[in-house]
Amino acid sequence: MLILGLETSCDETSVAILNLNRRQLRLAGFTVASQTTLHAPWGGVVPELAARRHTEVIVPLIDGTLKQAGTKPAQLDLITVTAGPGLITSLQVGVETAKALAAAWHKPLLGVNHIAGHLVSPFLSSGQWLTAKNKNTWPAIALVVSGGHTELYLMPSLAQWKLLGKTLDDAAGEAFDKVAKMLNLPYPGGPEVAKLAKEGNPLAFALPRPMINRRDYNFSFAGLKTAVLYTLKKENQGTRSEATLRVITRRVKLVANICASFQQAAIDVLVGKTIKAAREYRARSIIVSGGVSANQELRQQMRQRMNESLPGARLFLPELKFTGDNAAMIALAGAIQTTARGRKLKDNWATLQAKANWELW
Repeated sequence: MLILGLETSCDETSVAILNLNRRQLRLAGFTVASQTTLHAPWGGVVPELAARRHTEVIVPLIDGTLKQAGTKPAQLDLITVTAGPGLITSLQVGVETAKALAAAWHKPLLGVNHIAGHLVSPFLSSGQWLTAKNKNTWPAIALVVSGGHTELYLMPSLAQWKLLGKTLDDAAGEAFDKVAKMLNLPYPGGPEVAKLAKEGNPLAFALPRPMINRRDYNFSFAGLKTAVLYTLKKENQGTRSEATLRVITRRVKLVANICASFQQAAIDVLVGKTIKAAREYRARSIIVSGGVSANQELRQQMRQRMNESLPGARLFLPELKFTGDNAAMIALAGAIQTTARGRKLKDNWATLQAKANWELW
């Protein structure tokens, strides 16, 4: 099966050509156009600017990816596109482009949930794809953690999922970005917090671990973010007018310690709830995906806790290039859903609509 994938849910325009069968997965073409520089002056994504940039680059990206893959439209078996959740103006660019291609090329079209893409993103490497087809991999507990989402799922198989819990307020990645803003760190803030955390002491400040002892699997990061704000205000009292080298040095160390303490508090909650769910549901594997899954400390501590509490269980992580929003995971999720559910997709392009609040569950 040869699949074209399109992704425009937020501020990354991505196109992929995926060649897939039961035994082999090959990413024949893959492109991503980032908008980080465009949105940096505002410290966050501006929806109107994001949609305009998607419109400017998506057709050249499609053309370039087809050439990269050595593929002609007639060879495609399926077109997949992120239909939600996400910014509605951004989603519409991808969806309407996909509909136009499906109509012009007479190809079946499938709208894919963005989170479903993240759930299968660790299996985009050929070796992991073979493992995904092994029944001993399942059931799995899957943690999707990004700027817009923090959700925990039970996956009985590659094509099935059940929501166990989600964030009740801020997503973990959103909290990372907001803490970065408090500390006047460059955009995007999450990676900056992680980088500075390496220089700090994670025990420097006793920050809360929200909902870590609750029996359910929901998350909350708003209180942790607020605790960081009050900690920063308290530590900054009396130093704003001073400009000595001692104060500047203290400020640098303070920022690093806050980053380390905040990051550790967030990781404790994410890892703790995931391990708890894996034990309760007797999971054979844990999947961690989404933009925050690129955080090296989260990866390391999840692996360490699994070795201690779940010996024999496997940890599946996406390659770093697949942690963010990308079309390869959308192509893979679409192929899995089409095969598993035997969906009839011929000439269905006219009915597909973007859904900004599309819940996977």
